[in-house]
Parts: sequence; structure tokens; C-alpha cells
Amino acid sequence: MRSAAQRLSPPASPFLKWVGGKGGLLGQLAPHLAPLVAPGRDYHEPFLGGGAVFFELSPLVEARGGRAFLGDTNADLVNVWQTVQREVDTLVQALRSPVLRYEERAYYAIREAVPSGAVERAARFVYLNKCGYNGLYRVNSKGGFNVPFGRYVKPNICDEETLRAASAALQRATLSVEGFEASARARPGDLVYFDPPYDPLTATANFTSYTKKGFTQADQRRLCEHAASLRDRGVNVALSNSRTSFIEELYAGAGFELVTVRARRAINSRAAARGAIDELLALGKAGR
Repeated sequence: MRSAAQRLSPPASPFLKWVGGKGGLLGQLAPHLAPLVAPGRDYHEPFLGGGAVFFELSPLVEARGGRAFLGDTNADLVNVWQTVQREVDTLVQALRSPVLRYEERAYYAIREAVPSGAVERAARFVYLNKCGYNGLYRVNSKGGFNVPFGRYVKPNICDEETLRAASAALQRATLSVEGFEASARARPGDLVYFDPPYDPLTATANFTSYTKKGFTQADQRRLCEHAASLRDRGVNVALSNSRTSFIEELYAGAGFELVTVRARRAINSRAAARGAIDELLALGKAGR
């Protein structure tokens, strides 16, 4: 039973900008995903990112008595989520620090200095996300964050209302630093949503790298095999990816239902190449 304060709280939404985030696709994705949320069953999202799908489905998951298991291999990202969940008051206070100001020299100084405390690292992450170029998260071969300063009018570094709403939505969630294989914990009837790094549309399309190891076609094959194994033991599975011939053949060959969704591409070196493109939603429904 939700308290009166929780019922009156604003709907939760992503508190980070995230390349490839699904906020703009929820109207197309939710009609396919919501029917897969079964009473008394849990929701799993191993490639968490900005968490737009989690925030969309969390009221339904909670209303039906389920929990959420959220993870990512990016330890800095998971630390932010855990801090929002457990220490949102302290994080809001840290984000209001005059040190975290929207100024180019300050940005590069903060980008170079990595604090030791969990809350301080989370505040740095949010600051860099709001003030860096296009909200990118990109690291070099040594794992160092290397996104340049972004040009904005007045970025909202401390979006307190959004942070507090997100914290409320996360109270029934378990957050972990882990790979997609950890979703093997899912039980029959649970829903697992995968949103991995996309297969590139062209040979030069890998504009971002979220970890220093990247995500290769061999990883895409392992993920498909894992998703199929979950489906075959009664877990509902959904997966987003680019609509390339490789991904289409991979998931069609594994017996997934393929749905085309239209997405806007926000990141490209050529302005003319930005715009609406096709993406795939692969569905593996329990019992089918």
C-alpha cells in the first residue's frame, strides 16, 4: 500500500541525459511491454542507462506486487543510481555546491578530478552529464571520461524534483554492478528488458563507448543466446537494438517476434544524417 505522500508525488522520469535513452520511444514500446508485466512477478533491466523504461513500468510493477532488479557494468553509473536511491538529500546538497558551476574551466577541472566519496562521485557524474557535450558518456582506453564541454543556455544541474521522484520509485529496486548474464536470476513469468549498446548502422557509427571494452558482435550473439534461454524457460523477454541485417537475422533466427519502431537519431557528425530511423524491438513471450 502506497502512502499518501507517495500517491501525491510526481511521476518518476530519467534524471540523466543518456544517448540511446528510450524516453522518446515509450509511446511505441509500452504497449508491447506493459502486457508482459505479470502479477507477483519481477522486472529486470541489465543495461540500465537512463532508465526511461524502468520509470515507465515501475508503477505497474509495484501495483502488481513485483520488484525491480536493475544493473549495469558501468560502476560509476550504478553508483549514481544507488546514491539517488539511498542518499538523495545529501546528493541534492552536493549538487548545489558553487563549485559545480556551468563554466568551461570549472568543467575541465572537475572532469580531471575524481573524488573518493560515493556521493561526491555521484554529484560529479550528474554535473558532467548535464554540462558535457550532448549528455554523452564516453571513456578512453584507460577508462577515463573524455567528453568535451557542452554549449547550453542554462543547464539544470540540480533537478531536485526529478531526483526525489526517482528516489521514491527506486525504493523497491535492487541495484547492482553486473553484466547481462545476471538476469539468469529471473523466474518464469518475470520480464527482462535488454537495451544493449546498439549494433552500428555503419562501419564508422561507433560514436560513443560506454566502457573501455566496448560491445562487439560476439557480445551481441552471446546476448541473443542468453535472451533465448530465458524465453525458453518461461521468462518474458524484450530487447531493443538497431535494425541492421545482422540483428534482424540473429533474432529472427532465434525465434523472436520483431517489431519495428521509429526513433530519432540525435547524435551524428553530419546534421543531415540526424533524424528518424528504424529500430527493432525483439519480443520473446513466455509460452510462445
